[in-house]
Amino acid sequence: MCKEVNTWFTFCMVYRRSPAMQARLDAQARLIVQAATTVLSQQGFAGLSMASVAATAGVATGTVYKHFESKAELVTAVFRAVVGREVDAVAAAGSSSGSATERVVAAVQTFAGRALRNPKLAYVLLVEPVDAVVDIERLRFRRAFTDTFVAAVAEGVATGELPAQNPYTTGAALVGAIGEVLVGPLATNPHNATVVPDLVAFALRALGARIGEATTTPIPGAPDAHS
Repeated sequence: MCKEVNTWFTFCMVYRRSPAMQARLDAQARLIVQAATTVLSQQGFAGLSMASVAATAGVATGTVYKHFESKAELVTAVFRAVVGREVDAVAAAGSSSGSATERVVAAVQTFAGRALRNPKLAYVLLVEPVDAVVDIERLRFRRAFTDTFVAAVAEGVATGELPAQNPYTTGAALVGAIGEVLVGPLATNPHNATVVPDLVAFALRALGARIGEATTTPIPGAPDAHS
């Protein structure tokens, strides 16, 4: 707010939000992101609009624009909230106790199992065509997923558990393979019970490990295809 003091200068009062008001705005932004996540889960990126998100959140469309200037900015916020949680879950599984092979198995089970829990949203986050700015976010998270596999593979190679290989190449290939395999099941048969075990077996072959070297029993926090 500005108040003119005289003809020579203008005195401007800087408006500052109170902590309570900022907390309300932050809560409203989280509500909008949750609503956008719901819309994406039901209709995908193509069916998401600022109006549909506003209706789901129970706010005016203008309120959505107050927090997010564009659809791409809103979807980017969803990516950061939802995929961030997935990255953390996969990273936790991949850094758990056990051999390098067991850690890779745990990461694969977590990655694929959690994706199959919400097939439509996972399809959106993994492969559905999006704006270029959102695709950059998607690539950033793919690299984060890759880092989990790289760390486990590198340790396995260093200890002699796994044959010599480039950990980054293997890690990136595993992330790409998991995403590619899930495209079909997520779109056509999200409750295919063989998807996760098949991916685990593939990962073990890719690592050069014997399939019997690690358990394929789903671990806590990594639901199977029926979860």
